Amino acid sequence: MTAASDRLELSRLVHRFGLGPKPGEYVQLLDGGIPQARARILARRADPGLGALVTPPFPNMGQAPSDPTLSKAYWQQVYEQSVSVAMWWMDRMVLADYPFVERMTWFWHGHWATSISKVSYALPMKIQNDTLRTHALGDFADMSRAMVRDGALIFWLDGEENVAYAPNENLGREFMELFTLGVGNYSQNDVHQAALGFTGYQVDQTSGAVTFDAKNHDNSEVSVLGKRQVFDAVSLSDWIVSRPENAKFIARRLWFRFISTTSEPPASLAKVFENRDISLLINTIARNPAMRRPQYSQAKSPVEWFVSACRALRVTPSKLPSAGAVNWYLDSMGQFPFNPPSVGGWPYDEAWLTAAATQYRISLAYYLVQNGHLEPLTSVPKSKMVQAAADWLGVAQWSTRTERSLNQAVSDPARLALLALNAPEYLVNA
Repeated sequence: MTAASDRLELSRLVHRFGLGPKPGEYVQLLDGGIPQARARILARRADPGLGALVTPPFPNMGQAPSDPTLSKAYWQQVYEQSVSVAMWWMDRMVLADYPFVERMTWFWHGHWATSISKVSYALPMKIQNDTLRTHALGDFADMSRAMVRDGALIFWLDGEENVAYAPNENLGREFMELFTLGVGNYSQNDVHQAALGFTGYQVDQTSGAVTFDAKNHDNSEVSVLGKRQVFDAVSLSDWIVSRPENAKFIARRLWFRFISTTSEPPASLAKVFENRDISLLINTIARNPAMRRPQYSQAKSPVEWFVSACRALRVTPSKLPSAGAVNWYLDSMGQFPFNPPSVGGWPYDEAWLTAAATQYRISLAYYLVQNGHLEPLTSVPKSKMVQAAADWLGVAQWSTRTERSLNQAVSDPARLALLALNAPEYLVNA
């Protein structure tokens, strides 16, 4: 018999570092043992699950036409692209056989939070998404260099308005506060001086293309975090990321999102990250003994719940009858890809467990079950159906109360699936 602690650790691995198991995957991984399961979940390799994925075109829309009739069609296409790029990404998350890279891309999207609500166009957001995927498990210094020259991020933080004669501090402040150092590790003067280093970068909003205008860049020496020199975006990023505070901050952010929102990480994690190797850091976190400790529970966000449910039900989001319905349900629950509410990203953990979100989640679960595949339940005797549901969804163990409710639904697999997808043990990765 499999130890309860193994089921718990594997449940956390498949939901926190993957995006939920596909049918049969949880039991298969259990049979191979935790070390082998962990190696597979944290693997980066060619992904056959993405072989049939078709990337929609996201053409540069150019400037909006002045003619009212043409303008209406133009903005309708802009909206359709914004939905399409989100559905495309969720398709990737659902179809991937090795979703670790997509999971990390999702994490970094919340970290370098950029919203299409202001950027408006899908193409710059798609470019940013590709950048985050490229660097998701690489060198954080490389990622930071790329992001300070990312068109969507620059536009989102008013960087194109940051010129030598009228510096805008938004990017400089958020770069240090939210992306690299954290509160308390810089001064207001550092913000002002960093803003000067970020001057001169211009963005074409519709394409996301970034150009550097030397005439609008401040070429004077500035002092940032005790270092005085002439900075541009790349050299400024390198200097800030090299600070020891950066290692502590990123280690803490990853611990917060993958292990615990209520405890501090071990001090040794910052040491692990001294070379800014993201892969080494996240692999170290995944091997921490906290993975087996019941007190470190975390609630799924709406997108994480939706993606994991689609993986279990073998539902491809873009092939559902209505992409608009998915958009509406997730947006009503408070989360839709490419549209965080602020530069601080989305809420976390228990913030998602509201009465309002529950109503929309149940309705969305019903929609998914109607369009999904229930073979993991229908292929076993009723006497084994409740345990089969736990193995299917990657749940470590049902509570007595949940098990009682599920047992009452074994004559109706669709209802049992609906109850299981909304059970506390599935919503909260215990």
